[in-house]
Amino acid sequence: MTDLLGNLSQGDRGRAAAKSMPDWMDPMLAKLTHDHFSDEDWIYERKLDGERVIAYVHDNGRVSLLTRNRKKANDSYPEVQEALEKHAAAGCILDGEIVAFGSDNISDFQRLQPRMHASSREESRASNVKVHYHVFDCLYAGGHDITGCSLQGRKKVLKAAVDWNDPIRWTPYRKAKGMEYYEESCAKGWEGLIAKDATARYVHGRSGKWLKFKCVAQQEFVIGGYTEPKGSRVGLGALLLGFYRDGNLVYAGKVGTGFDDETLEDLHSRLTKLERKTSPYDEGDPERKGVHFVTPKLVCEVAFTEWTSGEGLRHPRYQGLRRDKKARDVRKEPEGQATGL
Repeated sequence: MTDLLGNLSQGDRGRAAAKSMPDWMDPMLAKLTHDHFSDEDWIYERKLDGERVIAYVHDNGRVSLLTRNRKKANDSYPEVQEALEKHAAAGCILDGEIVAFGSDNISDFQRLQPRMHASSREESRASNVKVHYHVFDCLYAGGHDITGCSLQGRKKVLKAAVDWNDPIRWTPYRKAKGMEYYEESCAKGWEGLIAKDATARYVHGRSGKWLKFKCVAQQEFVIGGYTEPKGSRVGLGALLLGFYRDGNLVYAGKVGTGFDDETLEDLHSRLTKLERKTSPYDEGDPERKGVHFVTPKLVCEVAFTEWTSGEGLRHPRYQGLRRDKKARDVRKEPEGQATGL
């Protein structure tokens, strides 16, 4: 692992910039598209429903795990930290997704919740939720920022930078045959694919050089309130959802399914601390009867079948809280349900 940059082509080597290892690098984010395609210059990776984590393997070998909004995640995933300290080259920055799988080998964001929100390493280990770190990019290695290099070049450096042992996993990909792989992924019940331009540099922000091919409709929403529970239900009845557009919080309806009792009670505990008397919504007017409004700070993941004409959700299902995205950054993704098999 000593000469990681030796894996780069001459052209990519010239694009690698010598510099000290930075404390932070903004992650590259994919745009959603419904125009799926195959292209010889693109690669296609499985889209996993987990938590995006940038791993900083310092020169002394110690590892810092940071979410996309710079929250430290070492206590949530101690086994990932320990594995990287043992199996990754010192002085590199890796990009990937930490995932928990169900028995059907489908990534399960709800299953990951006890790890994401654990208050200590001991609580994380006691949860018995097994996780894997699927790494798909390398941003820094060998004393150089390599984000200016092509994706195919960065992949070569990444391959050499890690001794691949669980829970650290190489993210496999296919070249060119995007449509074939997309149809296969939807048939298997996967969330979809990420299509990436293999010739492109790494951009610190959202870019059309990475695209999401979704098999199911799913995105983040801001929680702006909740309703009272009815009957034997505990905690709360439903969450009031929203997204930001031009600085305004837009009401997007309610989600009342996808919860277990423990989740309902945990959400109620969190939301009561954020209660307010007035509605946080600038556009759209939720019913007021039995509603508790909250300051819009918490973000959750919701799956649904499609958007309604009134910017509501059809058949929404709660997936879990997200800690890796700020409420003000939640936007409505382009409309149109992703088509699968």
